[in-house]
Amino acid sequence: MSDTAPTREREADDTLEERSPKRTKLDDSLNEASTAPTDSEEENLLPPSHVLLGIAKPATGPDGALYRISEQDVGISEYIASGIPGISGIIKQRFTDFLVYEVDLDYNVVHIKSLDMPESSPKKEDKPVPSEAAPTELPAPVEAPDATVAADQPLAMEGVQSTSIAESSSAENPTSTTVAPQDKSKGTKSEPTEPWPTTFDTALTPFLSEEAISQLKTMFLEGQEPPRVSDGGWGARPPTNPDSAEGSSAPDPPPQEEPPSDKQARGRRGRERGARGARGGGRGGRGGGQQREDTRKVLSNPMADKATRTALHQAVRELFKGKLESETDSAAPGTDEGSRIAIKWGRKGPGARGGRGGGRGGASERAPRGTFPPYIHFTLQKTNRDTQDALSHLSRILHVNPRELSVAGTKDKRGVTVQRVALKRNNKTVEDVWRLANGQGAGRRTKEEALTKRGDRGIRIADLNYRKGYFDLGMLKGNAFVITLRNVQVESTDIIDRALESMKHKGFINYYGMQRFGTATIPTHSVGLALLMSDWHLAVDLILRKRAGEHPDVQAARDAWLVDGDLDTALALMPRRVVAERCILESFQKQQGDTRNAMGALSTIPRNLRLMYVHAYQSYVWNAIVSERIRLHGSDKAIAGDLVFDTDTKSKETEDIEMAVEGAEELPEETAAQGVEEEKPSGGRRNKSWEPAKVKTLTEEDQDKYSIFDVIMPLPGTDVAYPGGSLGERYREYLKLDGLDPDNFVRKQKEYTLGGSYRKIMQLPKDLSWSVLRYTDPDVPLAQADEDKLLGFDAPVLAEDGKFMALQIRLTLNTAAYATMALREVTKTDTSSHFQSNLTSASEDQKFKGGPEAEEQKEDKEVELE
Repeated sequence: MSDTAPTREREADDTLEERSPKRTKLDDSLNEASTAPTDSEEENLLPPSHVLLGIAKPATGPDGALYRISEQDVGISEYIASGIPGISGIIKQRFTDFLVYEVDLDYNVVHIKSLDMPESSPKKEDKPVPSEAAPTELPAPVEAPDATVAADQPLAMEGVQSTSIAESSSAENPTSTTVAPQDKSKGTKSEPTEPWPTTFDTALTPFLSEEAISQLKTMFLEGQEPPRVSDGGWGARPPTNPDSAEGSSAPDPPPQEEPPSDKQARGRRGRERGARGARGGGRGGRGGGQQREDTRKVLSNPMADKATRTALHQAVRELFKGKLESETDSAAPGTDEGSRIAIKWGRKGPGARGGRGGGRGGASERAPRGTFPPYIHFTLQKTNRDTQDALSHLSRILHVNPRELSVAGTKDKRGVTVQRVALKRNNKTVEDVWRLANGQGAGRRTKEEALTKRGDRGIRIADLNYRKGYFDLGMLKGNAFVITLRNVQVESTDIIDRALESMKHKGFINYYGMQRFGTATIPTHSVGLALLMSDWHLAVDLILRKRAGEHPDVQAARDAWLVDGDLDTALALMPRRVVAERCILESFQKQQGDTRNAMGALSTIPRNLRLMYVHAYQSYVWNAIVSERIRLHGSDKAIAGDLVFDTDTKSKETEDIEMAVEGAEELPEETAAQGVEEEKPSGGRRNKSWEPAKVKTLTEEDQDKYSIFDVIMPLPGTDVAYPGGSLGERYREYLKLDGLDPDNFVRKQKEYTLGGSYRKIMQLPKDLSWSVLRYTDPDVPLAQADEDKLLGFDAPVLAEDGKFMALQIRLTLNTAAYATMALREVTKTDTSSHFQSNLTSASEDQKFKGGPEAEEQKEDKEVELE
């Protein structure tokens, strides 16, 4: 045990502080500025500004030390329709009670269309793709116009068409290609469907003789690998092995040659390296051996006109897409009649990387694979996994770096969510990705099992296709939800209609939901404040502390370190999904148990995760100020002093800025190991130099020109303006009480320097509809996920005479809005996870679990699987 190992009871070991400056007691210094009681350390877990909320301190856990934070503790307190009674109901009792579907930039709602393995061959792709089956018991989720996403729908990428290459008929003809025809109605060109269509002859006739065209066709159909020729030695012997690819002989081994001298060997290796580099072989031929020199070329007649030569070069590029290349023939000097153009196979091959080759499979494999666009997009359905956890799992089974997977936005953990993902394919095909994702590469599953059983570990990918670009955070229009509230208690259905009609027309407060602040008993915005105050030891202490309700493995790992000081055991027990804790402990391990370099330990946490702590603090202040705005001035109209975007200067760039900091919508308690991506350059949307959004403060003269849905509030930072009047002063009061300077968020550690941004205080849902359902068994699904629908599982079971009422709500929200905050407006109940868990366990419908309906459905499923 290291003499610097921490102990859980701080005051029980006074000498620990003398041995290690582990804690700087920033919380004590903050107490001096706070009117909060200071009789125990645990009371300082929340920011000092908590006293400004005007509520009692949160309840503690059984040991008197652990908080259970509620909505009010993070500034969530007001309602729009406060005069309408709440509708008591349970949120997310089952995973399928919370279905989320991404809405892409074209307003298409993303659904899984087919579970089948994709085919790169257009001959196989011509088979009709199964369309999404509509549910029989329930209407389909509400969708925007043209709401389904086809398998070849380009998401957020303009002018991209899906290219497909036919499989080679033999190893000697690896580059025979067939490009999938495109739908002319969509404005894309119809591509040839044969290796050498007649249009090639037509296009080349103005430049080449009939004989030259015939030679070019022969060379093209031979493929990039030159045909084998007799060398009068072993290469000329006919094969005799009946198991060979030719149907007869692998030659007897050639006689052993005397080993070359060192000088000869060095010279030979040098020549071979040079030949490989010139031909693009390099490392790519792991299975194909050394490439042979390709001397094939087709010469044009002499051309005196430069424009004609240029036109031929252009025709070769357009027809052969880089497989063949053209150049002025250097072997034949120019004459009065002009220069000749030589056409030959490309030295690198499409998609190859310089002279080092493009991948593992050798030239014969690289050529067709390299002609695909560089990314593969697919639809991901995940169940009870946060987005980064799912991406981390995919990176492991696909054998890629997590940074090569990108998404447009994060999705809730507890529920079933569907979104598009982009993978930098690195020579993988859609078939490769499908097989690996379905466990066939590791032999875990057969193809039949992949098509008849749910995805492994709650993850299913489908609808794979090739694309030219990746996703950047914010490249979506929002999310569509199908939400089912269970065990609804309400005096009459008229109250349900009144509550939802109110939200349909008046909206709801656009609070940051409880996901933003984590599900644990240690407030994540308190960690964020410690980072902003540069109190690295306090931040480490908060992250490593024990918290109620964790998985037993995590609890045991924390005890191993906090109680026993056993760093190795703690790391061995800590699950990989608990990222921040593992990063800190691994850093301590590298320092032989020395915990003094807390800032260095924190820096090993993925950057986006560290920033999510800081953003949680910004969100806490934003929630608190917005609650005061609604409480003081109502939610009917804009007033003098409110902030709005300057409509005279607002543009698409301003809209992007609105959503720039909204990419991380949730901070799960357990984030996937190595699954949090570092920030990457945008795909072109925000490459321009960033400028703060232009806003204006309303006066009495212009307040009637704007509605409450135009009003914005800043997230604290250096580049934002604060509202006028008392609200602006309240912002400053919160920040000063927490030890921050409202006018200066510049930090020595630049990543914690906050520019700030703006967020609208109200949201108006789109496509809102609802229905009342009856059920008895709480285990019976009342909505169906896409995967289950295609597998024929878990069809919704409704009972007209059911003992309990459920309310199913369908709505679409803009990006960064929280569906749980919309539900809160209807239910008037706390949406924190522990509160909802208590509701579930105490719910009367739990007494009917495993009833006749559930047993009947279980039997049906077993029959289907057989």
